[in-house]
Amino acid sequence: FKQKTAYEIMPSLVGSEMCIRDRYSGETFMKPAPIITKIEAINVEYKLADVGKDYNTFNMVYQPGSKLKTGSSIVRIHTDLGIIGEYPEVSQSALADVRAVSGYLIGKSALSREAIYNDVKRGLRHGAILGLGIVDICLWDIAGKFYQEPLYRLLGGEKKPLKAYASTLHGDENGGLTTPQDFVDFAQRCLEMGYKSFKVHGWGLARYNIEREVENVLKLGEKFGGKLDLLIDPACEIKNFGDALKIGYACDEAGFFWLEDPFQDGGVSQFAHRKLRQMIKTPILQTEHIRLLEQHVDFIVADATDYVRAGAHEDGGVTGAMKIAHAAEGFGLDIELHGPGPVHRHIMSAIRNTNFFELGLVHPNLETTRAPFYVDYSDDLDGIDKNGNVWASDGDGIGVELNWDWINSHKIGQEIFAEK
Repeated sequence: FKQKTAYEIMPSLVGSEMCIRDRYSGETFMKPAPIITKIEAINVEYKLADVGKDYNTFNMVYQPGSKLKTGSSIVRIHTDLGIIGEYPEVSQSALADVRAVSGYLIGKSALSREAIYNDVKRGLRHGAILGLGIVDICLWDIAGKFYQEPLYRLLGGEKKPLKAYASTLHGDENGGLTTPQDFVDFAQRCLEMGYKSFKVHGWGLARYNIEREVENVLKLGEKFGGKLDLLIDPACEIKNFGDALKIGYACDEAGFFWLEDPFQDGGVSQFAHRKLRQMIKTPILQTEHIRLLEQHVDFIVADATDYVRAGAHEDGGVTGAMKIAHAAEGFGLDIELHGPGPVHRHIMSAIRNTNFFELGLVHPNLETTRAPFYVDYSDDLDGIDKNGNVWASDGDGIGVELNWDWINSHKIGQEIFAEK
């Protein structure tokens, strides 16, 4: 079974066992499916150099000399076969969901992803349902390790270049991305590195200035039209419809590829975004802040978006993101995955209707804005190849080794949620 070249795992599941066929002799025998025996979380705490928060403590920005204290967790789902599904950078809200459903998971086949997806989705229906994505990703990691294949291959995909965009930190007032010219200079640097696309996260509400945002869009369009696919994400910080129109008209003039999350509605109003779409030419990217398949389809049929936003960590894991991708495909629309990470590289490698991998958050004065959870993997500014592409890993499952030396040196606690 451990020799990938010796055995072939048959697709049929008989009870809790998997049918295995010896590729050489043709003999078949039964191999037990992995059964979930324990769910745990390892909590870490760390600091990010020269990174701070802006006016409302939500947006990360460049802040020289600062050491931003932050933390997250690594969720691990164990099985009786010794295969462990792992996923890092789990937030406290998602962790609470995982804790809530851990008792249900004990004793289940780790390969029963669809049944578990539907049960956990129903069980968490009164909350944000973020834990569903974490559980599902861990189960796909287990499946890849069980079948000894990378996720993209289990999803029917193939190894291919994934065009990345440089997704910036928010604008700051600290001498980093402080002026429109700073964004122009950074975009030029990204272009020279090989990037084919560049996304602006503008300035926060503390010094709200729609004229500066408009100037930024127009300067980038003037300099990089035809050279970079330009994207903008105001992160739901534009105050009203009139200012949203101003930024939309500027995007039209500058030839932007998309306008994402303009309104302070939180990105959820179907009517508001349909109205904006009727008045500007630039395509809109929405649905980052709604959850799961059904709400995404509702947004699509309401004509409230052009591109469809989804994320494995937010929308039900690999299972949920693939459902949304195929639903969008049925409507003739593209799906754009929110945020970086090795899981999104696998999903992008298995679907047709997508454009970019979001790499970041990046900044001209920072080497990284992320903790080193992985070995030999990077979503930092220099994480692309010379052509501006990234690639999915070929390792089994998620296929990227966790950096246990770093994790153990920053560990502040461990919790077992459930155990057989």
